[in-house]
Amino acid sequence: MTTTAPIPVASPTAQRTRYGGLIAMMLLSFLLVTAEFLPNGVLTEMADGLGVTPGQAGQTVTVTALVGLIVAPTIGLVFPRLDRRTLLVWMAFAAALSNLVVAISPNLILVLLARFFLGAALSAFWTMSITVAARIAGPERLGRAVMFASAGASLATVAGVPIGVFLSELVDWRVVFALAGVATGLLAIVLRMLLPSVPPAESASFAILGDTLRRPGIALGLVGHILVVLGHFLAYTYIRLALERIQAGPEGVPVDSGTLILLLALFGAGGLIGNVVIGMVIDRSFAFFAVIAPLVIAATVAAVILLSGSLAAVAVAAFIWGFFFASWLIVANTWVGHRMPDRLEAGGSLVVVGFQGAIMIAAGLGGFLVDNVGVEVVYVIGAVTLVIGAALFGASNRAKVEATPA
Repeated sequence: MTTTAPIPVASPTAQRTRYGGLIAMMLLSFLLVTAEFLPNGVLTEMADGLGVTPGQAGQTVTVTALVGLIVAPTIGLVFPRLDRRTLLVWMAFAAALSNLVVAISPNLILVLLARFFLGAALSAFWTMSITVAARIAGPERLGRAVMFASAGASLATVAGVPIGVFLSELVDWRVVFALAGVATGLLAIVLRMLLPSVPPAESASFAILGDTLRRPGIALGLVGHILVVLGHFLAYTYIRLALERIQAGPEGVPVDSGTLILLLALFGAGGLIGNVVIGMVIDRSFAFFAVIAPLVIAATVAAVILLSGSLAAVAVAAFIWGFFFASWLIVANTWVGHRMPDRLEAGGSLVVVGFQGAIMIAAGLGGFLVDNVGVEVVYVIGAVTLVIGAALFGASNRAKVEATPA
């Protein structure tokens, strides 16, 4: 029988929140997400350097997501007894290795192979983040702890990807990946010192995942989650190509690289603010934001294409887009915490599987469409997908209410 009980509250003797560990988790999510989407910001330079099309270069994001899709449901099976702190430390080293190999790779094939390590690190981090957050902050502060990890991801869109674009204007794109690799390797050492020991939770076996999916409303919610993420990343993976369509001034001159950096920073700034604002109220209103957020994102995705003649309008749309998408991971993880307090690791695996699967499809399908019919079609499909995802997640939450015992 499913449960809709809130996250269990720890006793007054529960450990104090270890903010050093939370900050380390935030920095790790920042570096991992920055590395994941660095190709978005340096897509043109990366494609030229490797001698491939932008759509082919975009497949570096596809590979990362594919590996994440495989790792999320299996990481608990492969390492059933390994302390989760140790696991995250080794995954941070794997991400560092991935970035360093990309920095010296002479061709796309080797780059794609290197991105396998980053995909594994990303998936392991997000799968274990709920369990580790509960250990660091205590179950009664789970929402706040998850907000720290999500803030790192939002900060990556504020500073990580735009800084990648900025640095690529000053140095070769390979140097940007090398810097990300060194920073992640150093953080792995810090993680070992600041994170507490985190014994593994109930292993997220396939049987447990299947049983969780059979709970009323869970499978429907997962499909809605996948469609929301798919719609967003159909657009966001190729955001630079969309922004390059913008015309500034009465003469309709295409925007320069500095303006692109500013627009990406506005997207990220909106994300960081949205992460904090929505994170403060999400425990009471996640079902509301699960529907409203993707609908607003759909409107802003459409606006980026339809209003490309107005730099100001696109800037506002980018900020609002970031504000609402930043809340999605908090929405999904809060949904897990409230619906599956006894299955945090399993629920986290399902969320990551959906997230990475959607990114993989978005990058692959988007790359094909971008190269053959243009970025405009990609954005239209993304907006429609977001609307459908909002409808399904709303239906999932109604199913949850109906499943609650009288």
